[in-house]
Amino acid sequence: MQKERRFTPFELKWILYDVGNSAFVLLASTILPIYFEAVAGAAGISDAQSTAYWGYTASAVTIVTALISPILGTLADFKGKKALFLIFSLLGIVGCLFLAVPMHWLIFLFVYGIAKVGLSSSLVFYDSMLPDVTSEERLHKISSHGYAWGYIGSCIPFIVCLAIVLFSDMSSLSLILAFIITGVWWFAFTMPLAKSYRQTHFLPRPEKPFKSAFKRLGQLFGELRKNKKAFLFLLAFFFYIDGVYTIIDMATKFGSALGLEMPSLLIALLVTQIVAFPSAIAFGVLTKKVSDAKLIAVCIAAYTFVGFFAVFLYHEWQFWVLAVMVGLFQGGIQALSRSYFAKLVPAEKSGEYFGVFDIFGKGAAFLGTLLFGVTTDIALACGAGDGLALHLSILPVATLFVVGFVLFLYAAKQPDPVFGDADGANSAGPADFADGD
Repeated sequence: MQKERRFTPFELKWILYDVGNSAFVLLASTILPIYFEAVAGAAGISDAQSTAYWGYTASAVTIVTALISPILGTLADFKGKKALFLIFSLLGIVGCLFLAVPMHWLIFLFVYGIAKVGLSSSLVFYDSMLPDVTSEERLHKISSHGYAWGYIGSCIPFIVCLAIVLFSDMSSLSLILAFIITGVWWFAFTMPLAKSYRQTHFLPRPEKPFKSAFKRLGQLFGELRKNKKAFLFLLAFFFYIDGVYTIIDMATKFGSALGLEMPSLLIALLVTQIVAFPSAIAFGVLTKKVSDAKLIAVCIAAYTFVGFFAVFLYHEWQFWVLAVMVGLFQGGIQALSRSYFAKLVPAEKSGEYFGVFDIFGKGAAFLGTLLFGVTTDIALACGAGDGLALHLSILPVATLFVVGFVLFLYAAKQPDPVFGDADGANSAGPADFADGD
């Protein structure tokens, strides 16, 4: 019996995009918030207020992405994933490179938002490529490896950027180099997938694709009402992934505002990436022995504890504990959620379904960052100090994990959906291209 290969060429190229874009994700959750705090501080804005502005920007990004994702996802199913993936990946990369230009703090937030929209939108097409690049029985494995190698691979440019920034005391030149290094890294790991990807599951291209996209989107929500398991899972996902993305977006701002020293803060977050690498792979392996539903439930429960633990975070050692715990479960909850949803939807409609998946995912992040910012502002308006305001801002985010956990347990009990071949759909299958480009 022939031994199964570790990765096919297409699986490897798909995984490499996670390695590329994760460098920007890590930069955006570590050095960028600290840099923005310094820029805003020079303009007379307090740390707590700049934290709120950062949260509002993250919320605006998620609103824009959530609005455009379903339409773009539907267009992608008309054999358009490759082009749209490349367009939005390059938008994010160019935005990252433009951050190297010194600018006013409001313009900086705008450019950062453009880069994040490019990243988030590219991930809609990237996630929906999963059924094209691998077989159904390997979905969990490849999804987990994508996140895992993204975590560890992003550490390479990040360590270089971190060394440059720390040794130069965050000078303008060091930050320019950090943005350039990250943008070039992202580009280099984007091109292999962008050049060689072939969409094997797609729908026939209509004469009026935009009109058809809106029509199919309406039909999609009708299908979701019948696909009870997928619909309930999306509701649960909306709540629990909210906390995950909010913690990712706001962790550095939160730790910095609490007075943690920058070197310790950044190294702790680097530890999160390192811990997440074997952990994400381990969750993929565990799906062979433990059901994916049980593993996702464990991850949500762990994050619930993380959320409430953060409310009482006052000391540096607590932040280190938090960093390790997030690393242990971050990759698992993201990878398993992606592959779990891929199993609940028809492969030839993965673009439009993952467009909706992005609404529930990034839309949830909007709610979390908005709650973070609004709670901070309300607490400050009521006379709370910066420290107390920041601690209170975590509480409403943490409670959303509880709601997500309850909804997920209910969704997991529903019967699996059964799909027939879609009319006119093309479904070549990953086996048709696994051995070459």
